[in-house]
Amino acid sequence: MPIRSVMRQGLKRAVITGGLEVAHLAERAGLMASARGMGAIFTLHHVRPKMPQVFDPNAHLEITPEFLDAAIGHLTEEGYQFVPLADMPARLAIARPGERFAAFTLDDGYRNNAVHAQPVFTRHKVPFTVFVAPGFACKTHGIWWETLTELLRVAPHLDFDFGSGAVTLPLATPFQKQAAYERFAQFIHTHAEESAAIERLDASARAHGVDPLMITERLVMREPELKSLVLNPFATIGAHTVSHRALARLSDAEARREMDESAERIAAITGRRPDTFAYPYGNRAAVSPREHQLAKDLGFRVAVLTDPGTLSARSFDTPAALPRISLNGLYQKPKYVGALASGIPFRLMRH
Repeated sequence: MPIRSVMRQGLKRAVITGGLEVAHLAERAGLMASARGMGAIFTLHHVRPKMPQVFDPNAHLEITPEFLDAAIGHLTEEGYQFVPLADMPARLAIARPGERFAAFTLDDGYRNNAVHAQPVFTRHKVPFTVFVAPGFACKTHGIWWETLTELLRVAPHLDFDFGSGAVTLPLATPFQKQAAYERFAQFIHTHAEESAAIERLDASARAHGVDPLMITERLVMREPELKSLVLNPFATIGAHTVSHRALARLSDAEARREMDESAERIAAITGRRPDTFAYPYGNRAAVSPREHQLAKDLGFRVAVLTDPGTLSARSFDTPAALPRISLNGLYQKPKYVGALASGIPFRLMRH
């Protein structure tokens, strides 16, 4: 099982790298120009200096400040204009032929967004939107993927019942830890009650001396930091639900409450109700057309997914379901930013 998992990961990375190289060459040659569209929304999570880890299952969610600086520089050279996310629909509506636009977003409200990303954006005069889950900011909810990573780093083995009896997970090697991580992630993403699955993980973590809420305390901006962040004219806070659960798996009332309450709690902290929203996880399994309608009903001007793609005028027929392009920590080369912004990889994926 672990060997197969590692082989799959290695093959996937090789395929993605090859695809980015092909897209870069195609972009340089001027091929598939129509795939670029009028712009792109980029998504980040952690922005911080790299601390090498033997076991690092979330490395794809982390880029360095130097790479962010290079990415902005590359897009600037390619003629992109940087706009606040909320202004993207209006700006594209009056765009002249050939103009290109980019917006930057950062999910989950990590403290390093203020410490390491903010100076880069400010130096380049680039607007950015940080999507905050008040459950994280107010330390009432743990970040399960961060909890799981720390648990698997410290435990020599783990006994856990995934639903059909307790099993013992060996954790002696990075391969075994990665296999365990994937099993837990599947358990959380498919459990009938996501919050119940996370609570069981949290209980296991606490039993091994890992405190989920202390991890949140260490990693996520608190109320005073968010108030300070919005003093920056380039910074905006967006809503990201309260508890960061997959909305499509919640009842109508619960999904609406998660979305609306997150906006209200951010308004209480910053003095302004956010008009942008990011769906937790943001993929088709976690977001349905019901949530798109809820975003409209609750007054969000723009709501974003994690499905990749570039923007066209038609994108804003559904401003509650806009694609975003992840700047992946496993592929930190400026030429890959250009390849992604070209839209070529996503056009190829559809064929």
